[in-house]
Amino acid sequence: MISSETLTLFPKIPICSRARFPTNPISCSFNSPNRTQNRLHFIHGEKRLSDLSTWGIGGPCKLFVQVFDQYQLLTAIRYCNEQSMRYVVVGKGSNCLFDDLGFDGCVILNCIVFLEKIESGLYRAGSGYPVNRLGFQTASEGFTGLEFAGGIPGTVGGAVYMNAGANGQETSEAVECVELITTKGEYQTLEKENLSFGYRSSPFQGMNDLAAITAVTFRLDVSQSSRKNQQEYLERRKLTQPVGERSAGSVFRNPRGTEFSAAQLIDKVGLKGCKVGGAMISNKHANFFVNFENATSRDMLVLIGLAKEAVFQKFGVELRAEILYIHPHYRCYNHEGIKGKNSCCS
Repeated sequence: MISSETLTLFPKIPICSRARFPTNPISCSFNSPNRTQNRLHFIHGEKRLSDLSTWGIGGPCKLFVQVFDQYQLLTAIRYCNEQSMRYVVVGKGSNCLFDDLGFDGCVILNCIVFLEKIESGLYRAGSGYPVNRLGFQTASEGFTGLEFAGGIPGTVGGAVYMNAGANGQETSEAVECVELITTKGEYQTLEKENLSFGYRSSPFQGMNDLAAITAVTFRLDVSQSSRKNQQEYLERRKLTQPVGERSAGSVFRNPRGTEFSAAQLIDKVGLKGCKVGGAMISNKHANFFVNFENATSRDMLVLIGLAKEAVFQKFGVELRAEILYIHPHYRCYNHEGIKGKNSCCS
């Protein structure tokens, strides 16, 4: 249910040079199959979220912790629940816009990084495993389905959550099953036939009791041309995208019901190269917004709003954002004002 806290296009954010939180560390643990390794070290107020985002934007969080397996993740979630504290699970931060004021809850950095080859073409990966590394490895071993992932800077969990895709491929097409933890601390495994994916959408985005994805199993087909196709994708990416610049990938989803992509629509309204503060719409790809000179979250929000409004005014097309804006004080929102209790950032 959307309450009065719902974020509009331009959230009212207090002007403040830097949020301040206590800086004393704490630790906690709970009984599990691996109690010794489950002791966590929570850091108060010192971790800047700009270090956790590919945009390089964001102030300090109230609490920060790294988790390396599903038991540690559950420990962290239980602690947050006991403290009635909001939390967000972050991977590579490649689709997140953190606020300059930071986040007054707990940021859980997903370091669940493992890869198991169960049988030929069947891979099980931790949700924190880099999806580009998985894309490279599977293509190199002669399997198709994740070649596009070689150019995606996020994690396996984030790719599934957003149903990331490119070059005619989508993550969901290769998913066999997904393992997750609920907000009640229960482990679940969902098979592909019970999951309904769409363009840049997954059932996890609307799952109110989702705490975090922990692992994903992929089933891939044999291909003699997987590595060659991937190299072609990557070469095309270098030519058409601002590789190496601080961006969050595509800001908007490609709209339905029009022959033009989001990038083409933004280009047609003349906004390529448009700057707001330190944020800029890339001259190379109009759906990539880059932090070219110490951009603030406000700079990026205003630039995103400017592009949405210009496209709507000229074409009557409402662009929908792919990126997730993390409000410093309320719950997590995307640019359409959709709210969830907790969120995952790839």
